Amino acid sequence: MHWRVSLSALSLAAGAFAKHYAIMDNDWYTAGFVPYLIALDGDIDVLALASDTANSWQPQVALHAVATLEAGNLSCIPVYPGATWPLINTPERFQAWETTHGKLPWEGAFAPENATAEAAGNDPTSGDPNRIVKAAFKEGFPKGRPNNSTSAANFMVEMVHKYPGQVSIYSAGALTNVALAVRMDPEFASLAKQLVIMGGYVDLNMLEATGSIMLADYQSDINLMIDPEASKIALTADFPNITIAGNVANQVFPTQKFVDEVKTADNAYAQLFAKYYDLSFPFWDETAAALMVDPTIATNQTSVYLDVDTSYGSPNYGNIHVYQKALAPGGIREVNYVFEVDAKRLTERIKHSLMHPKACADLE
Repeated sequence: MHWRVSLSALSLAAGAFAKHYAIMDNDWYTAGFVPYLIALDGDIDVLALASDTANSWQPQVALHAVATLEAGNLSCIPVYPGATWPLINTPERFQAWETTHGKLPWEGAFAPENATAEAAGNDPTSGDPNRIVKAAFKEGFPKGRPNNSTSAANFMVEMVHKYPGQVSIYSAGALTNVALAVRMDPEFASLAKQLVIMGGYVDLNMLEATGSIMLADYQSDINLMIDPEASKIALTADFPNITIAGNVANQVFPTQKFVDEVKTADNAYAQLFAKYYDLSFPFWDETAAALMVDPTIATNQTSVYLDVDTSYGSPNYGNIHVYQKALAPGGIREVNYVFEVDAKRLTERIKHSLMHPKACADLE
């Protein structure tokens, strides 16, 4: 018997078994390793970590990435430094905007420089972006350094050409590196598998006004607001799919019971998590990473057209606005906006990645 198989059928079969890669771009910190553990636990090949300026300056967070990888024997994953400066924004410009439109409860890297806080172990803000505050490296100061052979944006472009349709771009910090890659190569976005971001809140202004300062902090969209122009470029690019973990990232919080269970695992990541993860904050970056690994954890989502406000004179500068297709302006695109996830499945995924983390020996 002779079998005939069409080329299209072979292509579909190949696509079904294609390896899933990711480049994970974030403002890394001592307890910020959980997203890449989730990705590795979900059988995603993490090609590299990239660093950006968001909660702190890029050079500091790049070293945090190196340090946390070293802590768990994952130094086989390279760290590529991203852009230190947003496309336009600066601390002075950001603080001038606040004078007119009101302060943010969380100002990230653009908060005024605070030498006292840095001496106590806080990551640096404002001032010289290249200074390194060693006191903030509670995970241990790294022995290695980021890979300076190329930039994060250039590495992203190279990898989507090497593995077309297979590389997820994960961004849980500023979108500066993603925007630079979009502008560097007109094929970059379309060759990626998807863009998954943490950030992009909608309809939360009343919570900012009537809730506590902490509740207002949860709604501070610093990842987009640190570089609004880059956010607009990235979120209007022609990625095959863009998933927004905005409001949903505030849904699930760690509990002391969760931490107590995690720390029974005898590994560096479980112990660092138990000691340094702040229980007053939700699983922000972890939610976005889990959605990248398993989109089916989303239990409520919708497709909307999305734009980013880039008017410096607007109180919504750096925030998103969503539209239905019939009312959307030109130049924007449809995205997948997640409203709710399966909390149990999310926390179980986080727990498993922490209690059974992969190391380089497992990735060979």
